Amino acid sequence: MSRITFPRGFRWGAATAAYQIEGAATADGKGESIWDRFAHTRGKIKDGTTGDRACDSYHRYGDDVALCRAMNLTSYRFSIAWPRIQPEGRGPALAAGLDYYRRLADGLLAAGIRPFPTLYHWDLPQALEDEGGWPERDTAARFADYAALVVRALGDRISEWMLMNEPAVFVQFGYGLGIHAPGRRDRAALLRATHVVNLAQGEAFRAVKAERSGLRVGSAFSMSPTEPASDAASDAAAAERMHGWLNDFSLRPALRGAYPDCFEAGLPAELDVREGDLQRVRAPLDFVGVNLYSRMLVRAERDRLGLGAKTLGMGGYEGTRTDFDWEVWPDALHDMVMRVTRDYERPILEITENGCSYADGPGADGVIRDVRRIDFFRGYLAALHRAIEAGADVRGYHAWTLSDNFEWAEGFGQRFGLAWTDFATCDRTLKQSGEWLGRVAAENGLDPEAEGTEV
Repeated sequence: MSRITFPRGFRWGAATAAYQIEGAATADGKGESIWDRFAHTRGKIKDGTTGDRACDSYHRYGDDVALCRAMNLTSYRFSIAWPRIQPEGRGPALAAGLDYYRRLADGLLAAGIRPFPTLYHWDLPQALEDEGGWPERDTAARFADYAALVVRALGDRISEWMLMNEPAVFVQFGYGLGIHAPGRRDRAALLRATHVVNLAQGEAFRAVKAERSGLRVGSAFSMSPTEPASDAASDAAAAERMHGWLNDFSLRPALRGAYPDCFEAGLPAELDVREGDLQRVRAPLDFVGVNLYSRMLVRAERDRLGLGAKTLGMGGYEGTRTDFDWEVWPDALHDMVMRVTRDYERPILEITENGCSYADGPGADGVIRDVRRIDFFRGYLAALHRAIEAGADVRGYHAWTLSDNFEWAEGFGQRFGLAWTDFATCDRTLKQSGEWLGRVAAENGLDPEAEGTEV
């Protein structure tokens, strides 16, 4: 293949999340989040660590901006910690919290980098969880109020926003499987929470537009192509139902005001969809964020949700595996982008997360030779370019993640970063993959067949 070039003005970025990098768990009046509580609960985090310090980005955000500059990035995706703005999930905004994000945004702008914040990346104020959390309909109103407060204060300098990060993941892992905060395992709570989060997305969209109508507003959705595990017609049908649940259950309500037909017996009563709700969940997003890591193989099987479908791990069995045991499958990005493009009449897309975990550390000379990560990015970017050539309107790509950080229930055991973090000192060092991506960003293109052995 010849060298590929991305569209003029294409944005190159990296993505992060507040609880994973900020630390400063109680600084300047910040309240407790569900992840603060969960991480401090014995047995919940694989290595027994917490995000109390993480990468200390609250105090070292300048280091993060410098990393972005070193990689020639033009977009930095971060999240705003709700309990840093409203410690109890309601009431007036804390000036110190808003000032922190104002300083971060101003530092990015001065460096020529777009601030690209997400209003909710999983850190619900614990006070709201104590009142019932996402299964309670009032939480949608609380989120809309919070969104309005933030954009009222910061919308003068930040023009593009995301409402939610991966609704399907935080409700399923937090309320269904119990492996993420708040650690509940309750089918009815999971289903109620799924609908309330969609209500929150719609209400917050309107609240943001009411404050500043000129802002561009989207959400970031976790997505994976769902492929049948066999040639059986039953597996093909199951894969399509799983697509509706995993990829479309928050996107279709926002863009179409309807739920996908993915439950074998119809929408469960536990969703608690009331009169007028399908209008309230609508949010004509200005762009759609796609978070993607691999594909999913699906087989027909009874399950407790009523989908009649089961996924077989993260990916299939043909590609290589990351250190997180996720399959490397670049076609997944092409296929998912094309599916959304076809289903929703070519919406504006941003790849808001894509990356891989490899433990490659510094050699004796201090160089971090993470060749496998370079090969991962090269393959996925080539697949993304094929989708753009086929007509997808993709405006940006954000690698997950800027630097190694607190990886949720895995603690510090998985390293996704373009920069190596020494968790004893919080010092960051660019890996070879970060240097490589910096050249891609500077040149707005890459050679899809070059070996990933040198930078």
